[in-house]
Amino acid sequence: MIPASSFSFSRLALTVAATLAPFAASAQTEIQWWHAMTGANNEVVETLAKEFNASQKDYKVVPVFKGTYPETLNAGIAAFRAKQAPHIIQVFDVGTGVMMGARGAIKPVAQVMKEGGEKFEIKDYLPGIVGYYSTSQGELLSFPFNSSSPIAYYNKKAFEKAGLSTTKLPQTWTEVFDAARKIKAAGWPCGVTTTWPTWIGLENFAAWNNLQYATDANGLNSLTPKLKIDGPVFVKFWQSLADLQKEGVFQYGGRTSEAKTKFLSGECAIMTESSGGLGDVVKSGIDYATGPLPYHPDAAGAPQNTTPGGASLWVFGGKPANDYKGVAKFFAFLSQTPIQARLHQVSGYLPVTFAAYEQTKKDGFYDKNPGRDQPIKQMTGKAPTDNSRGVRLVNLPAVRDIQNEEIEALLAGKQDAKTALSRAAERSNAAVEQAAKVLQ
Repeated sequence: MIPASSFSFSRLALTVAATLAPFAASAQTEIQWWHAMTGANNEVVETLAKEFNASQKDYKVVPVFKGTYPETLNAGIAAFRAKQAPHIIQVFDVGTGVMMGARGAIKPVAQVMKEGGEKFEIKDYLPGIVGYYSTSQGELLSFPFNSSSPIAYYNKKAFEKAGLSTTKLPQTWTEVFDAARKIKAAGWPCGVTTTWPTWIGLENFAAWNNLQYATDANGLNSLTPKLKIDGPVFVKFWQSLADLQKEGVFQYGGRTSEAKTKFLSGECAIMTESSGGLGDVVKSGIDYATGPLPYHPDAAGAPQNTTPGGASLWVFGGKPANDYKGVAKFFAFLSQTPIQARLHQVSGYLPVTFAAYEQTKKDGFYDKNPGRDQPIKQMTGKAPTDNSRGVRLVNLPAVRDIQNEEIEALLAGKQDAKTALSRAAERSNAAVEQAAKVLQ
């Protein structure tokens, strides 16, 4: 957490500020924006608020750091219950199902924009991103803010040592596994690893391969969907990883981003990780290449589209109509092509609109920064299906913990993939049903 800046003012400045404060408050409507951004990204948030505030005189966006993603979500829920909710709250992708399940607490962004009289055409936005934050009828519920998607990273030196091409990189998981075995045989410590096993190996695995993760459009149309992650393609993929773990070709790193250190140190030659991790890879100095997330050759609909990680901005209900006009103006400001293009290029997150993507290409950014457009291509190649709009479970964080437990037992050799995924599905279904009872 970044400590608040301290300022010193003269007595005169304090007197003037105190005198003018009531007039400033009456002239502008404050829009509270709670967020979870730290470091350089916190500076981005502060800059955006200042630029918006300077662009007009009726509204003042006030960004407030509320801690980690889970802490920010919990703070927002508690504030809503106390009737002290902010106007805007940043919620990470895992909390999307929670927010969708609390429809009475939020005001859909599409509705905010319409009532605010701001131009809003959903076709102008990247479908793979807005589809994740929309209803099955296409109504946008939250505003995509910082989105990323999983891609593959390759250590060129390891490929060259194994006699493998560094230009014709693997496209399927079968090709990845074959390359990883050859790299290990050539004397490299580790062939392949992955960060975020459940997000990449279950949720995005399902979307990219156009496989059903759960019934009812992966939970979009129901509070109690049934998970289907024990299907044959899932089982084959995870059994392959378990076999590679036993051979020492695959190395498990942890439940979140811990495995990234195995790639950054040069230990593992192949890694699947968020596109948001590209900055760390560049900083490491590794001679690397990037490619799309591998798809499974047994999946008839692959590759389809990946789904976003990161977070979006949700609007709480129960505010005055004039306040929502300010929120609409702010989102319209964020949607401007120059703003989106700059955010994408500076932060590494994806642009929200096609126009910002095209502007970035026109600027020659991707020519100078190879690989930065890979996640965009994955999301825009095909229109999302019911299988690839993402997962919306009312308690996805808890479900991920359950799945991680079963995956860890699998990789430790305590059970096979069929048993692990069947147990994960059964336990997840029970947890979802229990959580849904609270909302029903």
